[in-house]
Amino acid sequence: MTEPTKPAPPKRPSPTGKPIAVVIGATSKWQADGRNTKLVHGKALDESALPVAVRWGVGGAIAQKFAREGYFVVLTTRSAANARPLEQAIVEQGGDASIALLDLASRESIRDAFAGIEARHGVPEVVVYNAGYIEGRDLPPEKELLEDFPDEMFEVAQHVSSRGPFLVAKAILPAMRRRGSGSFLITNNPAALRGRKRGTGNSLYYPRVMMRALAQVLTEEYSGFGIHVANVIIDGLIDSPGTRALEWARARPELIMNPVAIAEAYWYLHTQDRSCWTHEIQLTPAAATPSH
Repeated sequence: MTEPTKPAPPKRPSPTGKPIAVVIGATSKWQADGRNTKLVHGKALDESALPVAVRWGVGGAIAQKFAREGYFVVLTTRSAANARPLEQAIVEQGGDASIALLDLASRESIRDAFAGIEARHGVPEVVVYNAGYIEGRDLPPEKELLEDFPDEMFEVAQHVSSRGPFLVAKAILPAMRRRGSGSFLITNNPAALRGRKRGTGNSLYYPRVMMRALAQVLTEEYSGFGIHVANVIIDGLIDSPGTRALEWARARPELIMNPVAIAEAYWYLHTQDRSCWTHEIQLTPAAATPSH
């Protein structure tokens, strides 16, 4: 029986000698001072009692996981101050990290960010697209219909859910293809499975269907070049400062997803044997019914 084929080693390592992991959306809208935390709770929250691993939700847990596994982690953000505490936490844990400015609404920003990452650190071994948004959550019940949804909010949803990953793929996949290896892992949610009416308090999520379709197309186009593309459907509420403080979350903790466990799934996908790649995975709490 032949030995399993392991992921190809990086051919252009960073100046530190470590492979590169880029996390887009390493911070969270539910972190202690996140946009959704302030919207729902009316203020920033005290996170001092929470484990460092969960303070920045899924993106922060993924960044910390890859740093622990010996990767140089690049955290992309529109504001460096937003990612500075996470960068510091990674360094304090003995890892290496840096921050790169990237605005998903700007084609030039995406292009320049990845050109700078490649010039300073090398071609990434893995790029995790974990960007989120809250546009639509503050609209009142009488504005649930599409006709009432502001065009500007729809544009944000498109930038993050469809146009953004398309432009990121264009920025990263050519170099990965030339090298013959790499992972592009996309965080999605159950709205990608079918179109659903937007309810009060929800974001406009149906562009996530396009995100899933893009992952499927990229799988067909780039798997043969050694690039692992996967769509990760996170089917539940993720533990973080803002979500842990929700009344129903305190009453039903078994329904809250551990971001550290979610990060393990991303590591599993990235390190899978090439003879057995997973291209879509759905993560649901045991106490919940999986979405479909």
